[in-house]
Amino acid sequence: MKIQFNRLNHIQICIPTGEEDRGREFYCGILGLEEIEKPDILKANGGFWLQLNDIQIHIGTEELQGVSKRHPAFEVEEIEKVRAYLLSHNIRIKEDQPIPKFYRLSFFDYWDNRIELMQKITKL
Repeated sequence: MKIQFNRLNHIQICIPTGEEDRGREFYCGILGLEEIEKPDILKANGGFWLQLNDIQIHIGTEELQGVSKRHPAFEVEEIEKVRAYLLSHNIRIKEDQPIPKFYRLSFFDYWDNRIELMQKITKL
């Protein structure tokens, strides 16, 4: 099976916990990026989201040591088939909480780098 990647959905950049105001000063003030609303379910995680043309930049917060939240996210087709394919190859999967308009799952490479896959919800 070949996974059909459609486009890059977002990237995440991490800043130290508690540095959101300084992050907004840099990314919104200096770089001129537009802040957009995060889904309510994710607001407790801290950070903020930005829009750059048709790609989002997620500014996450974390103590910058150990495992990171940084990851690419790709939109795909047939996410359930992709999940089965990854599991058939003993790839570790993390079931992510759905957010509005998307099903999500993440998987990890051999070095624990997280890669998120997203599929648009077309049926309500």
